[in-house]
Amino acid sequence: MENSRKKIIFRNVGPAILSNACVFLFSVVDGIFVGNGAGSQALGAVNIALPFVLLAQALNAMASIGGVTITAIRFGRGDKEGAQNAFMHSLTLNFIVGIFITLCGSLFTGAVCRLLGASENYLLLVKEYIFWYALFTIPNALSLNLQFFCRNDGSPGLVAITNVISSGLNIFLDWLFVFPMNMGVMGAAVATGISQTVGLLIIATHYVLKKGNLHIKRYVPQRKLFQKIVFRGLPEAIAQFSTPVTTLCMNHTLMIAFGDIGINAFAIISYLSSFTMSVFFGTSEGMQPLFGHAYGAKKDDDLKQYFYAGQLISVIGSVFCVAIYVIFPHFLCKLFGASGEMLEFTSTHMWEYCWGFIVGSINTMMSAYFYSTKRSGQAIILNIIRSLVINSLIITILPKILGNTIVWHTFGIYEVLVLIIAVALKIVSERKGIIYK
Repeated sequence: MENSRKKIIFRNVGPAILSNACVFLFSVVDGIFVGNGAGSQALGAVNIALPFVLLAQALNAMASIGGVTITAIRFGRGDKEGAQNAFMHSLTLNFIVGIFITLCGSLFTGAVCRLLGASENYLLLVKEYIFWYALFTIPNALSLNLQFFCRNDGSPGLVAITNVISSGLNIFLDWLFVFPMNMGVMGAAVATGISQTVGLLIIATHYVLKKGNLHIKRYVPQRKLFQKIVFRGLPEAIAQFSTPVTTLCMNHTLMIAFGDIGINAFAIISYLSSFTMSVFFGTSEGMQPLFGHAYGAKKDDDLKQYFYAGQLISVIGSVFCVAIYVIFPHFLCKLFGASGEMLEFTSTHMWEYCWGFIVGSINTMMSAYFYSTKRSGQAIILNIIRSLVINSLIITILPKILGNTIVWHTFGIYEVLVLIIAVALKIVSERKGIIYK
């Protein structure tokens, strides 16, 4: 690979991984402080509420990724006015999503908790977390949207700085609200909300000071462009549904198989595995504008080199993260306040779940490659199978056939099946070469 390509990849992927690690750090830090300050029951409650949080992020991703995909291709074609138009439509759609999530979480908190399957042991804590988290979903939605576009507008470094500052603030506020002020899960949710609001103010400087090609200004709404953004962003939204659907199915299966200890152990494993997710989500998001620009400029060689580089970075990063979980399970579990039976149970089963992230990193990059090159149909098929069908079937049915202990391996098993389908879709879609539309 040419040095120029290596520099471009490093300039985009490095800050993207750092940014995503900081975003996932919000949840991890919440878990560490809640687990140590409020106990394992509170930690389990936050994990039960996690699908609601991830659903909000998936809808945000749909509005954002759809917009940045169109913007990247238009930048590649030299169509700056068209890229600006897509940006404003995407920002508006993200604002609407933020309003929707806020209303659902604050006005219908009890109904949301029942849908999440919160038992009486967890109900009050889950309601408290969701209510306070929902109050900050609008600034959270806008912040994530502006960060996606800022990365495409040539300032990935500012995105990284934004996330480092907001994550540092989140750590401080988590400590302040959970320990000295004894606010429990409410404190964790409020700390996250305040930190993300500060992140919004920082990233907004890129647009207020007009440092790039994209600006916040009036535009004429176009229904077809809104629909196009939703269609282009749907694959990523469906992909991110994988985590809440998997979490719901795992919580249900683990409750039947192991009781509360299974739920609480999975909470710790989920928090730790989010670091691995940050690596391959960060890599795919960092490569997305490169895919889009190369596709818009019809550069076959660049597109192929970026694809292979993205896969290599994803696999190496995920292998490194999984190795840490395998070598230091006790130390990592203790960070979340685990001890005694809980510590041993979680440490024993951690590697059985986490190995699947190595395969999952490949699938995530395949999806980003598809939707960034106008193959949204293939990306939607792949992500529906991955996020809504195979994962739920494998997690709920396989333990009934092979026994309860297989439940920890189900994540990796369904990712392997998805990889086979992804490779087949790529081969079929490129049997006559890459088609430019």
